Amino acid sequence: MNISKHISLKEAVRSNTAKRLGLDNFPPNDILVKMQDTAQNVFEPLREHFGEPIYISSFYRSEELNKAIGGSSRSQHCHGEAIDIDDVYSKATNADFFEYIKYNIDFDQLIWEFGDDNNPDWVHVSYKGENNRKRILKATKQNGKTVYIDITHE
Repeated sequence: MNISKHISLKEAVRSNTAKRLGLDNFPPNDILVKMQDTAQNVFEPLREHFGEPIYISSFYRSEELNKAIGGSSRSQHCHGEAIDIDDVYSKATNADFFEYIKYNIDFDQLIWEFGDDNNPDWVHVSYKGENNRKRILKATKQNGKTVYIDITHE
């Protein structure tokens, strides 16, 4: 089964942590529908534009898995609304992905995840549909804690 043209269900639920801990990371049907919306409206236009594979480091996370990895209790990954992408397979950079999404794709949140001023370590993008906030954040570490800086209007 595929979530979209370029994302298999297996890829969308893949988690080494879930496998290691024996956690079920299979989404219920209502979340599968949200995953399909997210993939169709965010990932596929990005994939189409760059014309090459884009690595998905995290898509769906069950509540148990999210807790096990220390994810936010409000993580949109648990609702099938967020994808973390990385330039592992691509000629394009994470910064290229970030900029393209920022100016060309409807999104709820777009996060420049760590890295430096030239390239994030990965890009987090979420999609809610009609209620997208177009919120842009930059994740940094301050005193060992993750801090999100709102850069929406920069």
